Amino acid sequence: MNKHEAPIALAVLHTNTRHDSGPKHVTGTAEYIDDMAEPIGTMHAYLGLSTRPHADILAMDLSAVEAAPGVIGVLTAEDIPGENDVSPSHKHDEPIFAIGKVHFWGQPVFAVIAETRDAARRAAQLAKIDYGDLPWLPDVRAAQAAGGVLVTEPLKLERGEVEAGLAAAPRRAKGAIAIGGQDHFYLEGQIAMAVPGEDDDVVVHSSTQHPSEVQLMVAAVLGIRHNAVTVNVRRMGGGFGGKETQGNLFAAVAAVAAKKWNRACKIRPDRDDDMQATGKRHDFVVDYDVGYDDNGKILAVDAVYGTRAGFSSDLSGPVSDRALFHCDNAYWFPAVRARSEPLYTNTVSNTAFRGFGGPQGMMGCERWIEDIAYALGKDPLDIRKANFYGTDKDNVTPYHQVVEDNIIHRVVDELEASSDYQARRQAILAFNKTSTVLKKGIALTPVKFGISFTATWYNQAGALVHVYKDGSIHLSHGGTEMGQGLYIKVAQVVADAFGVNLDNVRIMATSTGKVPNTSATAASSGSDLNGMAAWDACEQIKRRLEAHAAKLYEADAADCQWVQGGMNVGHKFVPFAELAASAYLNRVQLSAAGFYKTPKIHWDRATGRGHPFYYFAYGASVSEVSIDTLTGEYSVDRVDILHDVGKSLNPAIDIGQVEGGFIQGMGWLTTEELVWDAKGQLRTHAPSTYKIPLASDVPPIFNVKLAEWSVNREPTIGRSKAVGEPPLMLAMSVVEALGMAVASVADYAHAPQLDTPVTPERVLMGVERMKGMKG
Repeated sequence: MNKHEAPIALAVLHTNTRHDSGPKHVTGTAEYIDDMAEPIGTMHAYLGLSTRPHADILAMDLSAVEAAPGVIGVLTAEDIPGENDVSPSHKHDEPIFAIGKVHFWGQPVFAVIAETRDAARRAAQLAKIDYGDLPWLPDVRAAQAAGGVLVTEPLKLERGEVEAGLAAAPRRAKGAIAIGGQDHFYLEGQIAMAVPGEDDDVVVHSSTQHPSEVQLMVAAVLGIRHNAVTVNVRRMGGGFGGKETQGNLFAAVAAVAAKKWNRACKIRPDRDDDMQATGKRHDFVVDYDVGYDDNGKILAVDAVYGTRAGFSSDLSGPVSDRALFHCDNAYWFPAVRARSEPLYTNTVSNTAFRGFGGPQGMMGCERWIEDIAYALGKDPLDIRKANFYGTDKDNVTPYHQVVEDNIIHRVVDELEASSDYQARRQAILAFNKTSTVLKKGIALTPVKFGISFTATWYNQAGALVHVYKDGSIHLSHGGTEMGQGLYIKVAQVVADAFGVNLDNVRIMATSTGKVPNTSATAASSGSDLNGMAAWDACEQIKRRLEAHAAKLYEADAADCQWVQGGMNVGHKFVPFAELAASAYLNRVQLSAAGFYKTPKIHWDRATGRGHPFYYFAYGASVSEVSIDTLTGEYSVDRVDILHDVGKSLNPAIDIGQVEGGFIQGMGWLTTEELVWDAKGQLRTHAPSTYKIPLASDVPPIFNVKLAEWSVNREPTIGRSKAVGEPPLMLAMSVVEALGMAVASVADYAHAPQLDTPVTPERVLMGVERMKGMKG
């Protein structure tokens, strides 16, 4: 701890506790990979990227690259000693360096290794590559029109009699919604540094959410065993899913160079190249046919989720699966069929992003909710309420899991009241009648999000806890810290378990050498898994200390009670440090490896049935907006949120996650637009052209509350619930509020049907469309 830094206050679970790296973040002293002291002789790598979206490589001349000042050498596919592949799905469809053909603009073809990063970057531009252009597929509709080649197996979820339900429905809503992608725009870009060791050994410092996968990939690329590769991660400057698989290639390139020249090697692309060469949130086109009755009750749903997967499988299979898992959001469909189409396109292979397909699935069903509401002339909130899952009936999901913990009714009712939704909506309706240029909108949308990896084997975690004889504690676990506060939460678990101050717990960097076979820090499961694993390790040590204390002080085990600061043994209080010291002298093991696996979950993908989620997290938001019908410009004037995190481990951290998730979701749905030109190049590849939300975009009235009455019915750590991903989907209310404002131009007689992102241009086009429909 920095001597000028105030000590972290005494903390236990369920209390507001600052982020362990908070002071370092704001003072600029938090160490990231690019801040680490470089070993003497460190080399620097830079990627050479393709400049065609789909083409044969006819010839490649790298002589000018090799002759450039400061260049040590060049790596191509021929220089890979093991497998030229970093596919996380193990389909061997994602080469490190392209061989014979490129599949997207920005695909890595070679890497330059030089004495400085500047020399490598300049030399990479000197390559001469002759291409033979091939037809290319830019997006979902183009891929479907060309026959719909899939990068991985599709999924179908089905329950009930869909055709009969549609045929019998007195009303139908048919349509499509295009849902845009999103760049992760982590503040720290992709980066890795590899340091060679003796024999096969290599240590890799990687900005990754999945250290064990980087370990696996580096080992495969080098053709060595996993035990020769150590991957270390202290912290990331943001991840959001973009560092779950996308760091594999950078770590592999650094490791190959390090072992080839026996010198440390670092690789860090520019933001422009990072954005062009790494995957995004998948954009979707959802085609739907929904039957419903005159009251707005949904009777049957048939929907197809076309997905721009990119050129390889990456995680498109599980992402499109999770979109189907959330095609219902908080609504019960008596009959439903949902099908995925993870389509091959000549764009970068898309990947994990906060929500992992769930947000796209929810946006699809919220679209048909809106269609129904406008067709019936009703408040969309009434349609939402009419279709909510029940508690004792009407509670089976499209994948046949029973919803046992449904609290969406209470969440929505409380938010509707606390936000004064009804009175504000009436005031907006009155405003829109008299205002000709400015129009307002308001919407309340729910969220129900399933928690667990759908790849069941990932629902496990390990932790390593050492207690030293002075009472200090060393904590390692398999989770990674990307700013979300996982490290501080798990440290709170350990401090609470032993009844000590939080500053007694030393949070160590995540390392595959400490905790093996870790799962990605993803699927909102970081605290659930790693918190329980750490707790298990603490419990093992505590049982040994209880037995030691009983023996040392000649007491019964029942008389040994843990209290804040140590243990009461009968009428004697023994401070924790004293207990640890005496345990060491009596040869009591003060180290334990903890383990946890999520119970109750199972999933059969072939049949589309199972219990893939341990529990659900719930939330709701109300957004109020204003639009200018002459320009399409708009503002988000007020947002009210009530979100369910169970019994919060750290309310301060959790509120920050809810706020940040909402703003990131709002960016995805309103301003962050990915645009490829006619040649297949991504044109929005820098902050000058790609618009993430700024501090000035935060609503001036932003009321965020946790549902403090909620307690997870499942025995999670501290009875908490996951908070990483679910809040992002709260931003759907912004889209629906903008839709109401647009629809007001035609007196709400037609559904606005705005595709996302709902940019000012799309608002303006929506207004013009409404004007054409008016009357």
